[in-house]
Amino acid sequence: MAFGTDAMAQGSLPTKQMRIVVPFAAGGATDVLARVIAAPLGEKTGHPVIVENRLGANGSIGSEAVAKAAPDGTTLLMGTIATHSIQPALGMKLPYSPEKDFVPVVQAASQAYAVVANPAFAPNTMRELAALARREPGKVTYASASKGTAAHLFAELFASLADVQLVAVHYKGAAPAMNDVMGGHVPFTFDVVLTTLSQIKAGKLKALAVTSERRSPALPDVPTIAESGFPGYNAVGWNGLFAPAGTPRETVARLAAEVSAILNRPEIREKIAAQGADVVGGTPEQFAAFIRADSAKWAQLIKKQNITPD
Repeated sequence: MAFGTDAMAQGSLPTKQMRIVVPFAAGGATDVLARVIAAPLGEKTGHPVIVENRLGANGSIGSEAVAKAAPDGTTLLMGTIATHSIQPALGMKLPYSPEKDFVPVVQAASQAYAVVANPAFAPNTMRELAALARREPGKVTYASASKGTAAHLFAELFASLADVQLVAVHYKGAAPAMNDVMGGHVPFTFDVVLTTLSQIKAGKLKALAVTSERRSPALPDVPTIAESGFPGYNAVGWNGLFAPAGTPRETVARLAAEVSAILNRPEIREKIAAQGADVVGGTPEQFAAFIRADSAKWAQLIKKQNITPD
């Protein structure tokens, strides 16, 4: 499907009230981003854009609802690396097909994750963490928000590059995983900078590294994993808008153009940066190409690490 400038010029925004479905709880990074976009998009359409939280099953419930919605541009999904990249690559049984049931609209933002540990955990760097895992193979555990989440795969990517074995302790969400790290029950985890920042500043967590290619402006003194002795490591979470399959290409292209313009407003960029994220924007074709490359990356890791969905 091509989305050229002609399609953007000819496309029109929905005339009915729109909603953005967030398949996770209110207050998280995905929800915050959706609300930052919703208000100015509503000004463009002339109708308030509703943000609807439909959480459960690692994002599957909300995603399925959008997959089954009318393909008229009025219902969009704020999808994530988990719903449209990692979980499909892992072979998890999903009630929707990321490829057949959706059309990518626009990548909204990317988020660095931080590797955070309980202050009592001995390693203070990723090198020290890898050394501990080599001395005690199969004994170093980490908290995972759930199987098939970015926290899980980002940790496994590090284990692969460092050639060590780490043991995942899976939880039903990032909040209980983080609570057990702060409580000293599991030594460390990977989580978005937004979620970890206040706890790092309060001294309840210590940051060993960030997962992105460049240091996070929110944690300028914390090195990247690549800087820490593991060159080539680069993993970021991402969010993007999806429409149900069958949505007119002109509508998809127009929505992408309008959301990209919103994302590039200085005040919007500042709001998103305050959440520890980077604006992306772009065309539907660029977003689709990004997803294909991202999914292939995680599929390769999943095969190498022999990660199974159950």
